[in-house]
Amino acid sequence: MRSILPLSVLLASLPILVLACSGSPEEAGDSCELDGDPCPDGTTCQAKGDDDPVCRIEAGGACNPKEDDDFCEKSLVCEPDEQNISRCSIPEGKPCDPAAADPHCSGQNVCAELKSGGHACYPPVLAHGRVFDAVTNAGIANAQVLGLNDQGSAITDIAVSAADGTYDLDLPVARNDDGSPVVITFSLRASAQDYQPFPSGLRTSLPIQTSGAVKQEKAYVLQLPLTDISLVPLPGAEKGLPSISGTVVAGEASAGVLVVAEAGGKGLTAVSSKTGAYTIFNVPPATYTVSGYAAGVALTPAPATVLSSPLTGIDLAQATATLGSVSGSVQIVNAPGGAQTSVVLVVESTFDDTFVRGEVPRGLRSPLSGAPNVSGAFSIANVPPGKYVVLAGFENDGLVRDPDPNISGTQIAHVEMPNPGQPIDVESSFKVTEALAVVSPGAEGPEGVSGTPTFVWQDDSSEDFYSVVVYDAYGNLTWENQMVPSQSGGDNVSVPYGGPALTTGMYYQFRATAWRSPGGNAGPISQTEDLRGVFFIK
Repeated sequence: MRSILPLSVLLASLPILVLACSGSPEEAGDSCELDGDPCPDGTTCQAKGDDDPVCRIEAGGACNPKEDDDFCEKSLVCEPDEQNISRCSIPEGKPCDPAAADPHCSGQNVCAELKSGGHACYPPVLAHGRVFDAVTNAGIANAQVLGLNDQGSAITDIAVSAADGTYDLDLPVARNDDGSPVVITFSLRASAQDYQPFPSGLRTSLPIQTSGAVKQEKAYVLQLPLTDISLVPLPGAEKGLPSISGTVVAGEASAGVLVVAEAGGKGLTAVSSKTGAYTIFNVPPATYTVSGYAAGVALTPAPATVLSSPLTGIDLAQATATLGSVSGSVQIVNAPGGAQTSVVLVVESTFDDTFVRGEVPRGLRSPLSGAPNVSGAFSIANVPPGKYVVLAGFENDGLVRDPDPNISGTQIAHVEMPNPGQPIDVESSFKVTEALAVVSPGAEGPEGVSGTPTFVWQDDSSEDFYSVVVYDAYGNLTWENQMVPSQSGGDNVSVPYGGPALTTGMYYQFRATAWRSPGGNAGPISQTEDLRGVFFIK
């Protein structure tokens, strides 16, 4: 005979049957209990406001913004990423983890360092500009642009220009609490196939400040005249040459290394990016020694045989060599009281006798950064092995190396740091004197000129005559006047250009020298500064 359970027993068992059938949560949006079965991977059991808890999607997980509830964790937003896939992300202004492989900031925001401490998601800071041909104004594709700090160290990766020459360079700058970038100073370096690198020759890179960045829809954008870079095309015979590329492998010291491919006493250069990557363009076929120069690090040179194709994989590894130092003194004569200068080391193979300048590696300057402060003794520490030219009065400080070669302390000084390094004392002091002040063109930076230029500088007042020379960006002498009469009764000397027609877009520099001829023997007494007097034809 069948037994029949009482109704009360059946009713009492129903809740147990329902619970047994409910199961564990299986996907985002499923109901869950905060202390019950775990939610599936990538989700967390969480309640929003007064709603019952459900499995909510963690940062980085895919979501559906069209649903009434996107099921993202309560601190996240559902927004498209760079691949236009909607994901649960950290909204602008909220904390993020910079050590995470992907910090999951919303949209194109980045996990930025805060000046006050910590990190938060904010739009990137981009230097936007255009790389173009100085002669034709056409955009240059595949140019490489790099940002350097005031010590010459790379602070960015390499940005590559688009077909029209435009580029966006990501600047890793700290932020104020409102997300705006703090003010930093940096400069740009650019290079491309078939063009002179910038800066080089008579062209220098002027400092840029991030204070001009403007917040736009997806980024803080810094777009200034200085972020547009014109490159001077190489002569036809120097075009179509291969390149050398590789990586500097020196840990935290890999960024901002001056990489030089040297052959026959001459060097071709690049500067390594934040990740250590470098490319030297326009390399004639030959066998080279590729070396790296920067204060505080020694690198093992690498051989490179260039034929007709680009050469890759020429990496520079850190060496264990002892570093040295270069010391000496500067004597400032016939200059205003309190005048100060700086001293730099130039890699000898990059030194240009015409322009009396060359490439200064990161950190090989006294003082290390900032305004010139040398008026006597100087010392440059942590110098890696190599051959250098020591230059004083090289920067725009109102001073120049005394141009008279007949007195001591005015000759160009060359030093060689051995391996292992040692202290080197430059025997004779450098004599530095007051410069002839450039009035125009190019008093403060490269200046555009229409028509025939007139060169103007302040009178020396003690000269017997002047000379003036004009060079183009290739180092060719374009015009000279070796007998400009002494000035009297005025503050400035003006000399109109009298040479062949100048090329539109080409860069030039004029240099004036004051001469005195006691007893009929002429000798130079001062000249314009090495980095001033640069102009281009509009």
